[in-house]
Amino acid sequence: MERTPTGTPVGVDDPYDHADRCDHLTSDGHCRLAREYADRDPAFARERARADYECVAAADGCEFRDCPHYASTTNGRECTRCGLEEVRMAHDSAARPLLEEHHLSYGTRDGDDPSHEITVALCRWCHTKVHKSFARIDDDAAPDPEAIAAREARRTKELEEMGFQSARDRAGDR
Repeated sequence: MERTPTGTPVGVDDPYDHADRCDHLTSDGHCRLAREYADRDPAFARERARADYECVAAADGCEFRDCPHYASTTNGRECTRCGLEEVRMAHDSAARPLLEEHHLSYGTRDGDDPSHEITVALCRWCHTKVHKSFARIDDDAAPDPEAIAAREARRTKELEEMGFQSARDRAGDR
């Protein structure tokens, strides 16, 4: 199983098995990074420009892992492992999110170059289980009871904030 630089497991054998399309890929198959952020890697941008900015993975026999700038980051809407949905409290800056970004890749096997950024969303409870035990990302798991309680408490608060109270009720019966 892949491990973090400190030696804790990340919950997968191959991060690319859990990666999605590249964050830089446009809907028409072009590389946004090369087109809009050429200053980050001018040589890469020139190479992509010669190929009409076509995504590296679009070439015959290539995959996303062949691109030096491949990145697949989470949208953070639900836990990849147990399916718990995020409920954010917009006006409570102290409220810790239910979901956290979990990195699946930390470096290349030779340790010289940074690897591709591959992240998934995990609830705080699954995140702890993955790092502190042998839990895997693709386990058939249900949300932890504490996670469900935290989510429902947020939903209750959210519904209370959306409640309607007339001016007459706010001012009292006069």
